Amino acid sequence: MEYWPRCRASSTHARIRTWPAAPAGKLCGFAGYKVGMTHVSVADSRPNSISKGEEISLPVTIVECPPIRVFGIKFYKKDAYGLHASTQILSDKLDKTLSSVLILPKQHKTKTIDAANYHDVTLLVHTQPKLTGIGKKKPEVFELGISGSVAEKYACAASVLGKDINVQDIFSEGTQLDSHVITKGKGYQGPVKRFGINIRSHKSEKTKRGPGNVGGWTGNRSFPVPHAGQTGYHQRMERNKLLLKLHSDPATLNPSGGWPHYGVVRNPSLIIHGSLGGPAKRLVKLTLAGKPTIKGKEALSITYTSLSSKQ
Repeated sequence: MEYWPRCRASSTHARIRTWPAAPAGKLCGFAGYKVGMTHVSVADSRPNSISKGEEISLPVTIVECPPIRVFGIKFYKKDAYGLHASTQILSDKLDKTLSSVLILPKQHKTKTIDAANYHDVTLLVHTQPKLTGIGKKKPEVFELGISGSVAEKYACAASVLGKDINVQDIFSEGTQLDSHVITKGKGYQGPVKRFGINIRSHKSEKTKRGPGNVGGWTGNRSFPVPHAGQTGYHQRMERNKLLLKLHSDPATLNPSGGWPHYGVVRNPSLIIHGSLGGPAKRLVKLTLAGKPTIKGKEALSITYTSLSSKQ
């Protein structure tokens, strides 16, 4: 029921409605493109681990993070029904690639805004896929949250308006992150693949891969009953993904022949413990952990990264 209804996502990148707490006047997240997976060797320094002091192997995901450009500031007002967008400020110089996503104004004057009249401030940012090798020019446009009071948020937003933000300015090694992704789409699938129900006996009446008799009062078309339908391409969030390393030299992170379905990494990248949802080239939004765990937050030192050919 947590993931009901299981319909296709409305966008190729996730929507974040709540931003986690962060130091005042700091940005709460970043975004990058999923490259692929490999494995690394680390010296286990966790005090309560059964393999403490040994070298262990961990699966990791590579996320390429080209700079994100701030092109506007958005202001919100609050009433009895919640926050509502009120006005916005755009940068004097807008990237031409934005015209494929938004209707850009021909002329606009910089407004003078009194932040005391508003209840929330966010950044309008867009990605720069043209800096990568994924063969894409159309950017993704989304809002980026800022922490602190309204005055601190506005001061931070005004200082970065029209500038590029680098991932090194937001995250540091050893921190825990929450990932927000659109998973890999699998189309229309039956209930065995969609919900993992058991295949019935070969002597069962009618279907063998269906839910069977679910009772006289519930009805076979009740929404809790597993049935066929859309599988994948859903928005999902995973909590507390450990950032093992922030890789600033992309030339040393490419395997022979490049990454399958992606190509060559050209920008600073993140090495994150475990897997992330979605296929290669899909945008992954990362925020500071909203509910970080105490266990396992120590930084692990990577001694070896597997860059053998993945072809």
